[in-house]
Amino acid sequence: MSPLQVGQWLPQPAPDPEARTKPPHTTTRTFQASKAQAKRRKYFVEAIFFNLAVVTKAPAAPPADGMRKNTLRIAVAHSLNRHARVSFFSQCASFSSAPAILLVVTSSIHVIGGGLAGCEAAWQIAAAGLSCVLHEMRPMVSTDAHKTDRLAELVCSNSLKTEGLNSAPWLLKEELRRMNSLLLQAAAQARVPGGQALTVDRERFAEAVTDAIESHPRIALERREVHTIPADGIAIVATGPLTSGALAHNIGELTGTDRLYFYDSISPIVDAESIDTSIAFRASRYDKSIDNSSDYLNCPFDKEQYDRFFDAVLAAEPVPAHIPEDRTPFFESCLPIEEIARRGRDTLRFGPMKPMGLREPRTGRRAYAVLQLRQENARADSYNLVGFQNYMRFPEQARIFRMIPGLEKAEFLRYGQIHRNTYINAPSLLAPTLQLRRRPEVFFAGQISGVEGYVESIATGLIAGRNAAALALREHIRPFPRETALGSLCAYVSGADAKNYQPANITFDLLPKLDEAAQQLFRRDRPGRHAEVCRRALESLDAYLAVPV
Repeated sequence: MSPLQVGQWLPQPAPDPEARTKPPHTTTRTFQASKAQAKRRKYFVEAIFFNLAVVTKAPAAPPADGMRKNTLRIAVAHSLNRHARVSFFSQCASFSSAPAILLVVTSSIHVIGGGLAGCEAAWQIAAAGLSCVLHEMRPMVSTDAHKTDRLAELVCSNSLKTEGLNSAPWLLKEELRRMNSLLLQAAAQARVPGGQALTVDRERFAEAVTDAIESHPRIALERREVHTIPADGIAIVATGPLTSGALAHNIGELTGTDRLYFYDSISPIVDAESIDTSIAFRASRYDKSIDNSSDYLNCPFDKEQYDRFFDAVLAAEPVPAHIPEDRTPFFESCLPIEEIARRGRDTLRFGPMKPMGLREPRTGRRAYAVLQLRQENARADSYNLVGFQNYMRFPEQARIFRMIPGLEKAEFLRYGQIHRNTYINAPSLLAPTLQLRRRPEVFFAGQISGVEGYVESIATGLIAGRNAAALALREHIRPFPRETALGSLCAYVSGADAKNYQPANITFDLLPKLDEAAQQLFRRDRPGRHAEVCRRALESLDAYLAVPV
């Protein structure tokens, strides 16, 4: 059946094959008598609560407001498991002395946005046995940052951050793996060399996610723009930083707050064949790599080359701000190189151009500064300028970046760009379960909720999807333990200072501090301290997952 609407007339319903498992006070005889009545009458959808509908026997005209006594009542449970159906049946049967029938129909949770968070949320809902509709506006409506119509397209870096054991990014990914994250599985399939980072071929990654979503029988993919959040039913808003204007306006009306923004930017990509490998050398920083390989190409600068490049960056002609009057800030963890350079002459070589852990083979010494190039795909035919997000005009980028040793003849496949991210003031609006406090059937996930980073977006999508499914199944929604990276991320999103709210990546600062005894034990052992935080987090997550729903 298609999703129900209030006021809809129903045909004669089919009997529920599980009806004989009803609670003891509802007898089989009553059910059979009600079935006989069901064959002779039409019914009217009187009310819908979340994904539950109450259907009454239809009189000559639609029933008036309120429930009529002694009217045949059918409880329609949308895609519920058996225990939830029995529970809801009991509630409906207690409304009056009228007999009741349970009819199972299909109804969908709506997920708005086919990015990282939306795809993970849809997958988790389907994994719980429920139907969902995933709405994606591309290709009907495109954005400046996206290049394809694929789901889960990575528009900035192709790195999902470090896989270094017992780091905060590793912990978040490990928690997601233990919860069968679709996108972490896709990342593993699409992995390309990237030192200790989980870097992926962005095309293969998006294709893997798109194929999984499109082939799932419980996920319906709708390619159209959504202008408003559904007025009733369960919905997850995961529209990301490039939320369309109409929907952003509707979100502002729903939340009662103005939209918040920050500027984000992406790095250029160059053709591999245009890199001079007689200058650029292969190495991973400190020779560390997941598979012990030299995964990066490194462009070394001496002091004179660095000074010339630095002066050119400061003098570069920028792209004009789209809305100069809004005073939109940049995100601190993803600053354009122009903004970093303005903070001091050595900031670039202590930031994205730091030479530590890299020795130039020609000299055997550490260069004055180094730009790293990271492989973009499995074919190794293109490389990303790591950390070189910027907002220079395209001709300026070509001129200035060809000053980099080894890139004198570089052919650019993509120039750096700037785009504006949209996010809500989550601490004033969301519960730790990512539910909107004033409308608990609406969830927010991904960057629009105020997290920053690919894996953080995947994590909030997983949380929102699981919690939306729990709400639909009438199960208790349990926040993740505070000791976990997942729980700490939700605690920050829902509990940070609303007046000074800034998007955040996962860091150990977000996780609870160790107790005093453990702090004393690991006082001079930072790696040991981080390992203990990770151990406790994973132990807490395993205990959380072991509790039956």
